[in-house]
Amino acid sequence: MAEQLNLSSLKPAQRQKARKRVGRGLGSGKGRYSGRGIKGQKSRAGSHKMRAGFEGGQMPIYMRMGKQRGATSKDAMPIGPFRTSTVPVNVGSLDGFGDGAEVTPETLVEQGLIKNTKTDVKLLGNGELKKKLTVRVHAISATAREKVEAAGGSVSLLREPKVKKRAAKSAKPAPAPAAEDAPAAEEE
Repeated sequence: MAEQLNLSSLKPAQRQKARKRVGRGLGSGKGRYSGRGIKGQKSRAGSHKMRAGFEGGQMPIYMRMGKQRGATSKDAMPIGPFRTSTVPVNVGSLDGFGDGAEVTPETLVEQGLIKNTKTDVKLLGNGELKKKLTVRVHAISATAREKVEAAGGSVSLLREPKVKKRAAKSAKPAPAPAAEDAPAAEEE
């Protein structure tokens, strides 16, 4: 039978592991250099406060690698504050809607075609559409617009598309019509 528990028979559930006492003589196993080896950066006090990715002064790998990607690259979608990402929905997947129904991001969530309404929805033209639908999405491709309108539906955008700025080309001066005026002057 187990011994009855009282104040005089209390014991910890697990025995405590003895604390490692470094630098307490050669016989202790952690004497002399205290397990740090001889000399070098990591033998000094405070040497373990190096930042993440520090390689001892060597050029770190994140600086050796190419710099094509990142928050400032316009090609790296959707990283960065000036980029937007959209959820694609194909025209062929709109068959679950009834004839004359209204397609919005909220109804697409109800149908299970997209997960939530946090990101913009873009309708793409893959597939066939035979139902007349009223589509209200953030963006739409040209082929998707054609297919929706060909089926008798209508399209309206929830947000107007941004007009891309084009670099102004230097206008060349128009050539003077001197050759045409010269014969007219001679006739008079």
